Amino acid sequence: MPRLLAVIPARGGSKGVPRKNVKEFLGRPLLAWAVEVARASGLFERVIVSTDDQGIAETGRACGAEVPFLRPGHLAEDATPTAPVIHHAVEWLRRQEHWTPDFVMVLEPTSPSRRVFHLQEAARLLFDRDADSLASVSALPHHYNPAKALRLHPDGTMTGMEGTPVRDMPHRRQGLPELYAFNGLIFAARAALLFESPPTLWGKRVIGYVTDPKYSIDIDTPEDWLIAEARMRAILDEEAVQ
Repeated sequence: MPRLLAVIPARGGSKGVPRKNVKEFLGRPLLAWAVEVARASGLFERVIVSTDDQGIAETGRACGAEVPFLRPGHLAEDATPTAPVIHHAVEWLRRQEHWTPDFVMVLEPTSPSRRVFHLQEAARLLFDRDADSLASVSALPHHYNPAKALRLHPDGTMTGMEGTPVRDMPHRRQGLPELYAFNGLIFAARAALLFESPPTLWGKRVIGYVTDPKYSIDIDTPEDWLIAEARMRAILDEEAVQ
């Protein structure tokens, strides 16, 4: 089996929901949901939390993750891309511990609905399809399909985005192409991609892992938090009766 590393990026400077990575979500720190599912999957040689915050580091260790370093501040800013953060983690392990994975799976704490079977199915796809990269996706709701997007003009009239008359646009769901969007549950890539210039998570062969939309829970605002807890309760209740 290829060596697989889980990296859970959890910076301390969240603005939408302050301290969200250690805020209790259904009775446990939000960070714990990602750590515990990763550990329970049995897939990973190592589960690492990458953070710039000592309090988050302590929570990560208490949940069972490794936190062997604190991420430098320039990699914990609002606009910091994900790839350099993951590169830093892999490079640190390579330099300091002489250990390098074959693949890295990125597990954002803001998607707490991630389940063990998601990780296991994604890993099988990643290996069996000879993928360079993988991302979990969900079907795009038909009313968000770009084919139905409207442009409102200064005179108040509407057309499609490319000027298509409204009467010529598709109006039946059955006439729309099936499209997908990233849902944040899983991103994975060959570790070698992180040593390209610039570092990237995207190789030439990118596999989509399709998941049920009910698991597409993302938390960016206080309102998202309440909705996410309600949806997560429903998932847990459903699992309890299966």
